[in-house]
Amino acid sequence: MMSEFCLFAHTIPTKFDFLCNMDKAKHLQQELSIYNSLSRKKEVFKPLNAPYVGLYVCGPTVYSNVHLGNVRTFLTFDIVYRYLTFLDYKVRYVRNITDVGHLTGDSDDGEDKIGKKARLENLEPMEVVQRYTNDFRDVMRVFNILPP
Repeated sequence: MMSEFCLFAHTIPTKFDFLCNMDKAKHLQQELSIYNSLSRKKEVFKPLNAPYVGLYVCGPTVYSNVHLGNVRTFLTFDIVYRYLTFLDYKVRYVRNITDVGHLTGDSDDGEDKIGKKARLENLEPMEVVQRYTNDFRDVMRVFNILPP
């Protein structure tokens, strides 16, 4: 479908713009349904303060290189962000970078992942954070994932 192409289109105008605008009118008449994990049902999306929508995505803990499994989360929310924007919502999209506090164990004990990586690589913790934050942003660009 042409609308799926529009969702991923770059901001540079293309020959598909006219078709996208025609499809957009059709999409604006449809309701967006999402799964509500609290009610365990698909429900019609209704912003609390239309046309404004807040979208928060927990970002990476930057202690190693990003892998495809990490990308999936950010790609999914990139699609959601683009689609909400396509539907003319004003989206405030926020994503954090976690640089401290994630422990190596699954319980509340263990060593901080970034502190451990810094010790192993003989670096300062913020050098580890900077290196892997840059790597994360580079990978997001490779996948054409928009920054918040």
